Amino acid sequence: MTVISLMLAVPDAATASAWYQRALGATELWNLGSVIGLEVQGAPFFLAQPESNRWESPVALGVTTTRVEVFVDDPDTLLSGAAAAGADYHDPVRDHKMPWGTHRQGGFFDPYGHLWLVGDKSPLRRHP
Repeated sequence: MTVISLMLAVPDAATASAWYQRALGATELWNLGSVIGLEVQGAPFFLAQPESNRWESPVALGVTTTRVEVFVDDPDTLLSGAAAAGADYHDPVRDHKMPWGTHRQGGFFDPYGHLWLVGDKSPLRRHP
């Protein structure tokens, strides 16, 4: 199986890991201190503290350059958890009319400036 994952730049990996665990129900896979592996409902992602290695966190840059898209069975619950943990809840889950039918999705900015879109699994399969 091929997996595409991402590494999020954060100023403090331990603090960020604790936030993602509280907000998204993430679990730690491993912890090297400044780099931490996590997963949300089986989907892995990583956190790292930039150290003058030609990348930086969105908060430090003042802009987000990547959308993190998460597809789950219940996007409302995941988004509500993020909002309760202090995420900038900018777009509640709502229905989007797509060629294959209704897709439910909403989004938030985490405390580190990363934009997360959380939707149902409808876009994850081929549609004629």
